[in-house]
Amino acid sequence: MRKQQGLSGGGHGVGDGDGEWDKWVDDSSVDHRGRPPLRAATGSWKAAMFIILIEFSERLSYFGIATSLMIYLTKVLHQDMKVAAVNSQYWMSVTTLMPLLGGFVADAYLGRFRTVLLSTVVYLLGLVLLAVAQLAPGLRPGGVSVPRVHETLFFVGIYLVSVGTGGHKPALESFGADQFDDGHAGERLQKMSYFNWWNCALCSGVLLGVTVVVYIQERIGWGAATVLLAAVMGCSLVVYLAGWRTYRYRVPQGSPVTPLLRVVVAAVMKRRLQLPADAGQLYEEDDGKKRLLSHTDQLRFLDKAAIFEHGGEVWRGAWRLATVTQVEETKLVVSMVPIWVATLPFGMAAAQVSTFFVKQGMAMDRHLGPHFVLPPASIFALAAIAMIATVALFDKVLEPCLRRATGAERGISVLRRIGVGMAFAVVAMAVAAVVERRRLDSKVTMSVFWLVPQFALMGVGDGFALVGLQEYFYDQMPETMRSLGIGLYLSVIGAGSFLSSQLIAAASRVSSHGGRRDGWFGKDLSRSRLDLFYWLLAGISAANLGFYVLVATRYSYKQQTAKAGRVGVEKDVAGVNSPYNHKCVAQGSAFGV
Repeated sequence: MRKQQGLSGGGHGVGDGDGEWDKWVDDSSVDHRGRPPLRAATGSWKAAMFIILIEFSERLSYFGIATSLMIYLTKVLHQDMKVAAVNSQYWMSVTTLMPLLGGFVADAYLGRFRTVLLSTVVYLLGLVLLAVAQLAPGLRPGGVSVPRVHETLFFVGIYLVSVGTGGHKPALESFGADQFDDGHAGERLQKMSYFNWWNCALCSGVLLGVTVVVYIQERIGWGAATVLLAAVMGCSLVVYLAGWRTYRYRVPQGSPVTPLLRVVVAAVMKRRLQLPADAGQLYEEDDGKKRLLSHTDQLRFLDKAAIFEHGGEVWRGAWRLATVTQVEETKLVVSMVPIWVATLPFGMAAAQVSTFFVKQGMAMDRHLGPHFVLPPASIFALAAIAMIATVALFDKVLEPCLRRATGAERGISVLRRIGVGMAFAVVAMAVAAVVERRRLDSKVTMSVFWLVPQFALMGVGDGFALVGLQEYFYDQMPETMRSLGIGLYLSVIGAGSFLSSQLIAAASRVSSHGGRRDGWFGKDLSRSRLDLFYWLLAGISAANLGFYVLVATRYSYKQQTAKAGRVGVEKDVAGVNSPYNHKCVAQGSAFGV
């Protein structure tokens, strides 16, 4: 006689919506008192709105700094264009790679709520240092003279912002997504919209950051703008803390990397064993606290970690035996590596928007009427507006139409959405090259509105690719690694910026013949050849798009059991675990819907 373990866990599927199970959330989250959350009182949009508001303020601060950084380095610190571009892209690289560390700390030790709290404090400290450097008498630059202390405080301040962003971004976005239960049909659909509206809030912060904040920088002063950013960040922290009773929290469970390493070690230790013909004979258990994943046929070698040996009960937890779910989680992480690599050229293209695109705008006619001159960094608003419009149109029009046409819950697969965005980036780089060539050949100063197409195309590309990357790295990651997953999404932009800076350095060396002439990146933009650099990026991105399609068509999406939390390992009366695999509901396959 056998009994199932995990029956008391109480998972809720789509069919449980009107029953007792629907009253409580059963996705391993807890409320502020450490109890299972009551669905009506916690999570969903009532909690997510607090979190989205602090994201708005963080993006306002970040882009208020990022889009003007190139201008600050060249006009205030008097660096030449090549050095400023490399310094700017190095900073963006660090800022977008730090979330890998921040996501790990959030998942393993601090938890997402506390990581956001501490990161915001560090972020505020960075803004305060910037304000001190820009406002304190004796520290402000005068003419061509830049005090060493000012330069030191400035770089310490912006890199503290990087550290703050490193914890803030992965923990906050995944914390917001945690407010929606994947096992509840209504909340699962809300989560799909969450990523779209998250990015609308993000772009709203960007829009104000590159218009209002930049205008204050130009007309009043850098210090006044930084004080404003610090004040807004402080207010958003108060709003974030105000929602603490409505949040659903995830308790950190130690390093999320350790179970993956155990799978690899167990598979190596049992490499000589034969895999069973029936995958249902592989080891699985359910303690009712975690949703189970179904077995897939990819990376079959790792399945050996779940082979149930004689005496396997003795070896549990001793790097000898893993469950099917742990094996599948390891497969998911390994399968993400080719996708991550294939999206790096998109990150390289995206890095140009806040650097060379803005620098182009500085060399063009920015007059709007006889009395107003558009600040160079405000041109970035064109990309933000295009992204907001794309995300809203996708969420309200395109996705519902695709759902009706295909019958699929998502409408379009995440990887296909990313691919569409990458294609827009290729076109944007080609258009940027054509516009820059025309600017170089023009006898008169061209209007800044010639840059509208390249900014708009990159904004549309972001609306598809960036939102898709966020959703992909959150959804396909194991539940215990979702902050790290958002860190991986951000690292696409960070690693792309780093590769872009390396490409700039290499192209500069080759085109200048070792520094004997200006090359592609001279001190004067009119004597540079940015058009050739854009064509190089367009070629790299186009070739890579073919590689991405190849990788994406071979990808297998995460598959969860149909009744997570209610079925699991069966125990016989002697208490010996027997392997038990489950029927699954596939969430999609390959590059298609």
